[in-house]
Amino acid sequence: MITIPGQLAIKTIHGRNGDFNVGRLATSIGEFVVKNAELDQYAEGKYEGDFAIAEIRPSTYNANGRMVIEIRALLGGMTLSNIDALSRDEARRLSPQEVDPIDEEAQAPAPAVPQAKPKAKPRNPRDPLVDTTPFGSEPTASPEASANADDAALFGALWPLGEIVKLDATVDRRVLRQQRDRLGVLGYEFAPLSQDWHLAKA
Repeated sequence: MITIPGQLAIKTIHGRNGDFNVGRLATSIGEFVVKNAELDQYAEGKYEGDFAIAEIRPSTYNANGRMVIEIRALLGGMTLSNIDALSRDEARRLSPQEVDPIDEEAQAPAPAVPQAKPKAKPRNPRDPLVDTTPFGSEPTASPEASANADDAALFGALWPLGEIVKLDATVDRRVLRQQRDRLGVLGYEFAPLSQDWHLAKA
């Protein structure tokens, strides 16, 4: 892994799986495309700082009847020092024809997974022979309890959320985007320099 100063230009693209970001990292050793999952948390713009490059490799994908070959950098981390807006020309250079990394991953051949043995069917808790709930009444959960259960499932070990939340970039991209969108709804704002989410003060 090497750490090198540079500038990362990030563009937001509206895809069928939701908004996603692509980046172009300009350094003294060359320009690279960056598609790390954690970029999906950032606003469009130019970010200056030091970038830890874990891997540089060629990558290909198909888009609109053409094959695109690009040199991609996998970031192992970054320390940001300055943020600027993208100019119209810079935004144009970051192609809007980019394929969503989720779709790229779907096109890649999946590794063989050993077949799991079928589990025994769980006993129905509403079995009429043992259920003592009065006929016609259904257990109801409050909307708040239901939302809490959904959030607990979405955020996993991060739940319950504190005032500052740092998302795990190693989770599935779809989950990371759902977490990002949900944090926005819950009143959190992303702080790019510290790379975490802060609960906005009322």
